[in-house]
Amino acid sequence: MAKRVGVDKWIFFTTLLLVVVGLAMVFSASAVVVQERYHSAFAFLGKQAGWAVAGVLCMIVLMRIDYTIYKSTRFIYPAVSVTTFLLVLVFFFHDSHHTHRWIRFGGLFTFQPSEIAKPVLILFLAWFLYSRLDTINDWRHTLLRAAVMPVVFILLVVKQPDLGTALVLAGVTAMMLMIAGMDWKYLFGAIAVALPPLFALLFWVSWRRQRMLVFLHPDSDPQGAGFHITQSLIAVGTGGLTGRGFMEGMQKLFYLPEASTDFIFANIAEELGFIGAMFILTLFIVLGVRGLRTAFKVQDPFGRLIAFGITTAILLQAFFNISVVLSLLPTKGIPLPFISSGGTSLFVSLACVGILLNISKQVE
Repeated sequence: MAKRVGVDKWIFFTTLLLVVVGLAMVFSASAVVVQERYHSAFAFLGKQAGWAVAGVLCMIVLMRIDYTIYKSTRFIYPAVSVTTFLLVLVFFFHDSHHTHRWIRFGGLFTFQPSEIAKPVLILFLAWFLYSRLDTINDWRHTLLRAAVMPVVFILLVVKQPDLGTALVLAGVTAMMLMIAGMDWKYLFGAIAVALPPLFALLFWVSWRRQRMLVFLHPDSDPQGAGFHITQSLIAVGTGGLTGRGFMEGMQKLFYLPEASTDFIFANIAEELGFIGAMFILTLFIVLGVRGLRTAFKVQDPFGRLIAFGITTAILLQAFFNISVVLSLLPTKGIPLPFISSGGTSLFVSLACVGILLNISKQVE
């Protein structure tokens, strides 16, 4: 049977375009602030560009490596063990903004282990499930065993605390189990079990409770807990159809918090308007459609699970980020893939696309 010679060019060039747009918008969102704080308008851009180059090189390398090498226990066991170790190790570093999410290498750079937890979790589930598709609804020997590592990762990430990433991990796990053939009743059962602790995390932790109340009543505390989302909506609303123009946004000038990271989409909407925002959404839709096409057309169940997991993780993260910016979900710190400032997220996302591109070679 004939196989595609090259990789999916739609995925490849869409990803590169997202990275280029991301670099431009990171510079636009950060230049004035970092000039004031670090006396160099290019401080954030330089770091992001370095990670982008490293990530693209990694993507190119991984798209040439046969994805079936990840099927071996010689890869899966070390990957899971190292990731678990790193997720624990973060608690031994000084916190930043009352969170333990980063491992610091002096003043050189920081590394966020929760980002690598996403691809490692996807590869683990694909490896565990591909040979158990016929017994996927055996809750004792398949489902419970499959859930062990996702639960460990999720609990460690929640402890950091990083509820947004934990929800992405949970969502990817659920969707991979469903695509593997899990019965809906087990999904509903898992949701029923997860709802009480999720409710406790949202309403028994004071700062999360404030965010939830502000989400339900946006005007209740515009200068306090609602400041982020208020400034975000102002940025989005003032962009209009065509925006203020590149580099011309006002909210990033010490008004909109995290303008180059969690709320960069608000800066895009302000400067490039509705047209620019829709262009970014279109790029993610194209990436998602081509990724899902790869997942459903590849014949190998292992490859199908990996491709579906990677595509789902990217789309879920983009959905959460954009929904927060538009106040469709409560505020949570989660980057926009390929766009937001953040080296680990960018590098890992590009590495994941590299694996997805290698799988796309097997599609007719």
